[in-house]
Amino acid sequence: MNNFNSICVFCGSSDSVHTDYLLAARQMGAVLAKNNISLIYGGGKTGLMGAVADGVIENGGEAVGVIIPSMNTEALAQENLARMEVEPSMHARKARMHELADGFIALPGGFGTLDELFETLTWKQIGEHGKAVGLLDVRGYFQPMLGMIDHFAKEGFIFQEHSDGIISNPDPAILLETMGNHNHSDDAVKRWMRQE
Repeated sequence: MNNFNSICVFCGSSDSVHTDYLLAARQMGAVLAKNNISLIYGGGKTGLMGAVADGVIENGGEAVGVIIPSMNTEALAQENLARMEVEPSMHARKARMHELADGFIALPGGFGTLDELFETLTWKQIGEHGKAVGLLDVRGYFQPMLGMIDHFAKEGFIFQEHSDGIISNPDPAILLETMGNHNHSDDAVKRWMRQE
């Protein structure tokens, strides 16, 4: 677990969600803080984004936001962060979060969360990074998606290693511990990129 200095968390910003999701996000933040792992995230204060940052801050941890100008408003942007970086576009924002993070965790969310998650998985697939990618599977939220990813593998659109490399657990501490034991499959990258 100590091989992470920072974790990038992708998650939803909607407030209209089950309280279990908000509680799990806050717990995830607390676990990061207690393990001296900095939170890298989208900089928001609503929904799960706000909850995970609150969990970090309440437990004396470091939370770093990366946001775009249109979202850097009093209504949307989290206060009391260690640092807020403002990037000119969503593309630049995602690239900066990737640059700052030693690993990635997706919490429940919508289009933006899945966009960030699948871009991270795609970059891993082609060898742009070998960092651990985890899902905090609260209330079985990601089960339909994981079933679809297994279907991708069965139909030959990805390797089984790509599916197997996604770490999933509903418990933040267990998820983080499992991610700490992650081994990236360089062989899968070489085969995918036709290098062997």
